[in-house]
Amino acid sequence: MVRPRVSTSPAYRWGATALFLAAVVIVTALGFEHIGKMQPCPLCLQQRWAFYAGVPATFVALVLLSAGNARAATGVFSLVALAFLANAGLGAYHAGVEWGFWPGPETCTGALAPLKPGSNMLDALKNTGRIVRCDEAPWRFAGLSFAGWNVVACLMLFTGTLKAALAAREHEIYL
Repeated sequence: MVRPRVSTSPAYRWGATALFLAAVVIVTALGFEHIGKMQPCPLCLQQRWAFYAGVPATFVALVLLSAGNARAATGVFSLVALAFLANAGLGAYHAGVEWGFWPGPETCTGALAPLKPGSNMLDALKNTGRIVRCDEAPWRFAGLSFAGWNVVACLMLFTGTLKAALAAREHEIYL
């Protein structure tokens, strides 16, 4: 019996699609930052962590799947799916901060640290970098900010990597 090519399996197709989408999302975010000169706030930077970990991990899962280790690929795809689901939650929290539904972290809402005794306010302002606020959306498209679009992308990535995990598990059963 001839074994079918792994690259045509549903697990591989879902995983490769998720890998491509995740890479596009993070490259787009970096493009807005470095080419568009839109500085990310601390919450935006935290939302990138799932992509920085998820892209290489999804690639590893695809390699494991190609090497015939569907069980390990299932585990990696599952972990990546959970990371993107958690990131969707972080994005929803950030979008809620932007819409004023709840307060954001003190580190990015524009509050200045108290002055030290004997310090000069003008010197303190000169030494303070530009604060990028988490509660102000610098850009919106179709009513969603970057944080809102991150939720959409992460839910799609969660679905794709979860489907890859389930398909890899089924692939494992039939090996």
